[in-house]
Amino acid sequence: MTIKQWQRRPSAFSRQALAAYAALVVYGSLYPFSGWRSLGLSPFAYLADPLPQYLTAFDVITNVLGYMPLGSLIVLALYPRFRGTLAVGAALAGGALLSGTMEAIQTYLPTRVASNLDLAANAFGALVGGVLIAPATSALLDRGLLRRIRFTWFERDAAYVIGLSALWPFAAMFPAPYLFGGGDLPRVLWDELDPSMQDAILAWTPAPWDIESWPDRLGALLPDDAWEALITSTSLFAALVLATLLTRKRAPRIRLMLSLVAMTLFAKAGATFLQSRAGLTFDWATDGALEGIAIAVTAGVLSVSLPRGLRAALAGAALVASLALVNLLPVNPYFDIVLADWRQGRYLHFNGLAHWLAWVWPYAALGWLASAAERAWLARRRARKASRPA
Repeated sequence: MTIKQWQRRPSAFSRQALAAYAALVVYGSLYPFSGWRSLGLSPFAYLADPLPQYLTAFDVITNVLGYMPLGSLIVLALYPRFRGTLAVGAALAGGALLSGTMEAIQTYLPTRVASNLDLAANAFGALVGGVLIAPATSALLDRGLLRRIRFTWFERDAAYVIGLSALWPFAAMFPAPYLFGGGDLPRVLWDELDPSMQDAILAWTPAPWDIESWPDRLGALLPDDAWEALITSTSLFAALVLATLLTRKRAPRIRLMLSLVAMTLFAKAGATFLQSRAGLTFDWATDGALEGIAIAVTAGVLSVSLPRGLRAALAGAALVASLALVNLLPVNPYFDIVLADWRQGRYLHFNGLAHWLAWVWPYAALGWLASAAERAWLARRRARKASRPA
């Protein structure tokens, strides 16, 4: 089948994926973002350095593989404006530019070593990724199975939601006091404040509120298993609804939900197996967590027949409830044992990224739901104005 020029369309999802992966590369290259210092060297002095004395094939292969997806995504993101050799050249240039910049910045990080070999391996990886994907670009974006599924099952403006849903299993991997209970960044920031600063902030709140006693009073209302069931169910329900919110009527919404649950549990078990001691792979599967998963799946399936606006409102309410409980409930002392067993030093970049993803994902989802609600409200307002007699 011949694809005419007017049938070629850019892929918003590819561009979003490119931005996300580039951010991942920056994060992995500069983590932990601390200890900055200057040795009086030019940031590009590494380009003239001799090859590293201690060189392993593993490091070179890792650098090549790490930039291959970047090169592929650059080619996909540039389509259809640039195709073929031009797109592959852009992949090479983009990979080299990003890697060169990261290596230059690493000059000022004590835990990293700027290397011209890393730059060469990264640029080569971006080139290989671009070369491999370039012949299949049209098949993937114009007439491939993924494209047919994308536009058969999802609305045209669903790229952001698809990306968020794809990140959900990874956001659920890092240990949390309650299963799927991410978004506790406000609590972490509060705990890191100086006590005098905390007292100064609390002094602005009305004394009868007695905010400091809220966590203990709230935690005493229900047993820990009940709180875990509630947090797990509200968080997972919001993720399931979000994943199917912008689907068309013909989309297999229930199968999509069940697939997302299966991928989430697989990612959780896999990450725990890699990071924890033997025998703790399913330590997170408490009675409360399993009950919460069952509740969320049941509620998600039952919500399929509801109007889209109501489903979005329920997902938003569930997210707000989950975030409030995660940040207000006292942390179970048992969680300290679980977190201590999670080997923070292993896969350091993976751990940091997974933790940030768990912190940020609920707020990104809630922000999109709020934006969608505002757009719907403005559309109804314009419709009412248009229907009024002149």
